[in-house]
Amino acid sequence: MELLIAQLLVIVRRMWKYRWVGLVVAWVTGVVGAVVVFVLPDRYEASARIYVDTQSILKPLMSGLAVQPNVEQQVTMLSRTLISRPNVEKLVRMADLDLKNQSKAQQEATIETVTNNLSIQSIGRDNLYVLGYRDSDPETAKRVVQSLVSIFVESSLGQTRVGASTATTFINEQIKTYETKLEEAETRLKEFRLKNLTLAGSGEGKDSAAHIAEISNQLEAARLEYRSAVNARDAAKAQLDAERARGGAQTTTQSLMQESSANVGTPELDARLAELRRNLDGLLQRYTDQHPDIIATRKLIKDLEEQRKREIAELRKAAAATPVVSLAQGGGTLAMQELVRILATTEVQVASLRARVDEYSSRYAQAMAALKTAPQVEADLAQLNRDYAINKKNYEDLVQRREQASISGELDVASGVADFRVIDPPRANPKPVAPNRLLLLAGAMAAALGIGVFTTFAASQLRPVFHDANDLRARVELPILGVVTRLVTDADRARLRVDLIRFSAGAGGLLAMFAVALTILAVQLSRQVV
Repeated sequence: MELLIAQLLVIVRRMWKYRWVGLVVAWVTGVVGAVVVFVLPDRYEASARIYVDTQSILKPLMSGLAVQPNVEQQVTMLSRTLISRPNVEKLVRMADLDLKNQSKAQQEATIETVTNNLSIQSIGRDNLYVLGYRDSDPETAKRVVQSLVSIFVESSLGQTRVGASTATTFINEQIKTYETKLEEAETRLKEFRLKNLTLAGSGEGKDSAAHIAEISNQLEAARLEYRSAVNARDAAKAQLDAERARGGAQTTTQSLMQESSANVGTPELDARLAELRRNLDGLLQRYTDQHPDIIATRKLIKDLEEQRKREIAELRKAAAATPVVSLAQGGGTLAMQELVRILATTEVQVASLRARVDEYSSRYAQAMAALKTAPQVEADLAQLNRDYAINKKNYEDLVQRREQASISGELDVASGVADFRVIDPPRANPKPVAPNRLLLLAGAMAAALGIGVFTTFAASQLRPVFHDANDLRARVELPILGVVTRLVTDADRARLRVDLIRFSAGAGGLLAMFAVALTILAVQLSRQVV
């Protein structure tokens, strides 16, 4: 500890040699600092408080009908990005800060100054924002804050409207694209159905295996009915032959056969034609004449009508070919006449059922031939239907989203989801808020004293002086043979006292100067308050 104190004393004695240099530097620094503090212009601050109300009553009412953005997040992001170069340039033009600036460099300096002096602060979580600006002119500061409030409100509304407009434009473009895709899918589906009209019409919504099973069942039923009719016809012939063997009178039965052939009919085909015509009426109520289902139904009706004509012609031909039975003129019995009538009826029924069996056999052969290509056709049809369903669903979803975007834009324009309320209008503080001259002056005094002391220390280190033999021995690391002591006379002591008084007066004058300056500043501030 004693060694440390001894070293400190050595340093102080060295610094004392250069005390006048330090005092001069302290005076220069103090005078310059005081002048700067007094010359600095006053800075006035203007501010405004804005409250953003995001709790609109329309939010729960329009839930599900309109797209509701996160207004709180948008306002927070806007407050953080409001001080950007485009907004600052707009603010400079609105506040008429660029009227005196003619050159590009001056405009850049103005933008930089405005950016540094602007401030936006969020108070708590209540969506309350304070907009502030500092300037040497209070009216200019107030004008800038007014312009900043306008930009803050307009930017939030403009961003919502621009977002809704951009979303609507994008959705409209996508709707046009999907309209084209939907039309192409409908065209491909129509062409495919027209190309495979026979298979699609015969299937009637069933797969190939079910269709073949159905035709097979119909063919078996027709064959069973045909065998039953043949057996009935053979039985009628046997009874008629037995009646002839008993020698019954014979007469002409041509008139009976013609009467029977005149009443020939196809009840099954008539029922199918009636059913198809009813289905066609229902389709015409929903679709146009060019719809594939309507075209297929009409073609099937036409084919069945031609088949009915052919069967009727064959039945009449078979009835006409029935052998003529002659009875004794005036001697025919009622039993013989009844047998002839029954035989004619069974012949007609056999011909009709044979035609039906042939038709179902032809259909069965066609279905078996189409069975090889049916799976591929059904797979292609399923793919086309799937593509059409996907495009249709996307198109309907886009149309619904477009309506939501339109309602959202109209809702924002009509009522405004966020309500901006100016709690405190822009107002400039009549008292300057900067600079704090008392604090700056105290700092200047401390800086002057510190720089003076540092100057004496630096000078003592650059040109050291040794006042002690031990210090000299430690520095040069050489043995010292002796020390010559200087005799101090009375004149030297008097000169030292005068020098000390002068130094004390110089240092005291520096402190007095700062004291006077602080007093003047205090008086000025008290007058401003009054």
